Amino acid sequence: MRRVRAAVILSVAVLVAGVALVVVGVVRERSTTRADAAWTVPTTTAASAAPVGECPGPWDCAFSARLAAASALVAAKPGRLGIAVRDRVSGAIWRAGEPEHPVWTASTIKLAMAADLLERARVGALTLDATARQQIADMLDFSSNSAADRLWRRFELADRVQHYRDVYGISGLEFPAGYRYWGAMKCTTDGLLGLMSYVLDHLAPADRDYIVGAMRTVDRVQQWGVWAAGRPQRPGLKAGWSIEKDPGGEHWVANSVGFAGPDARYAVAVMYQLPPGVNTRNGSIRAGVQAISDIVATIFGAPVPAPVTVPPKDL
Repeated sequence: MRRVRAAVILSVAVLVAGVALVVVGVVRERSTTRADAAWTVPTTTAASAAPVGECPGPWDCAFSARLAAASALVAAKPGRLGIAVRDRVSGAIWRAGEPEHPVWTASTIKLAMAADLLERARVGALTLDATARQQIADMLDFSSNSAADRLWRRFELADRVQHYRDVYGISGLEFPAGYRYWGAMKCTTDGLLGLMSYVLDHLAPADRDYIVGAMRTVDRVQQWGVWAAGRPQRPGLKAGWSIEKDPGGEHWVANSVGFAGPDARYAVAVMYQLPPGVNTRNGSIRAGVQAISDIVATIFGAPVPAPVTVPPKDL
């Protein structure tokens, strides 16, 4: 299967004017009722070779070396894997694998649902009672499907998908199967990075703090993927895993979107469409969870193989 092998490193400080305008759009305020242009991953070009003794791009030497090692891990994995990391301080973005390939979102879309409900409740567009707030908490904590089902129906969240795409920046978000259900959507890794960036950069402080706190204290069932950045990095995440169908047969997806570093400095998104064969060595949920965890651990200098909790099929 074709794979995009090269990791790409860029610095916002040296972007051409047309791309810089995209990044400026990240920091301006957005209305929760206006579908203005979403944050998007800038078009990237490969970094030019650095002089001997200097490090390429905006990352320090140690971080650059770890990104290169992570890129090699991505390239070696079967299936289709994309990862993107954004430094919220410098604006630099590193991407490897196939971050533009649409993958089933699984439960990562619950992060968008939670952010949407909290935003609209804050401006009085809807009311969240104690039951709804507990359901949001359960979605973020142990990825409750039943809570997501009830919120999806009660607040008619199928009608909010365009908002998630246009305002939250979830590129490629759609219902490819024609079934308008939260568990039947695809998006790209770049799209999940846009969502995480929106949550960290644009939510009202109280809502941001609530979601960040919830993502940092998830149940063990979600302690993999971005979690593998390691305790010193204070990671938080929303995981997604499911068995899906695509050309070639049934396969697992293992996704993780979150943040790591002081004040959630690094937004991280990774989506892995494993090879067909749900019970094969390279096509099992265990293989997917371990693969993306080891890649994240490599980036942040944590031990590899990363300790992980392999989630069950259903919750």
